[in-house]
Amino acid sequence: MKVIDIAFIAYPVTDLKRAEKFYAGLLGLKESRRWGDENNGWVEYDIGAGTLAIDSSPPDLKPSPHGGVAGLEVDDFDAAIAQLKAAGVKFVVEPGESPVCHAAVISDPDGNSIFIHKRK
Repeated sequence: MKVIDIAFIAYPVTDLKRAEKFYAGLLGLKESRRWGDENNGWVEYDIGAGTLAIDSSPPDLKPSPHGGVAGLEVDDFDAAIAQLKAAGVKFVVEPGESPVCHAAVISDPDGNSIFIHKRK
C-alpha cells in the first residue's frame, strides 16, 4: 500500500446541527460538501489544501477527547483493503462508496480509527 496524502481529518459528532453552529457559525468555516440531511450526515469544510469533516452517521465512530480521525489517501483502494484484510486489521467500518470516494475505517493497534480513502 502506498499512502500519497492526508485526504481529510474527521471528527465524529453526536448532534450535527450543534456541530455546524460551532464549525460554521463560531469558527466561520464555509461548507464545501455535504452528504445526508440536516440531522444525520457528513459535512466537509475545505481549509487550504486540506479538508476538515464532521460526521454524525457511523454509529461505531464516537466523539472522543483522545483525538480525531485521519483519512489517508491511497493510490489503489482495492489493493490497500486486500492488504489490510490479509494482515488481520480490524475494520470499524467496512469498505464502501460515496458519490466522490471509496472509504473504510480501520483500527490501529491501540484502537485509534483511521480512514483508508481514495478519491474518485
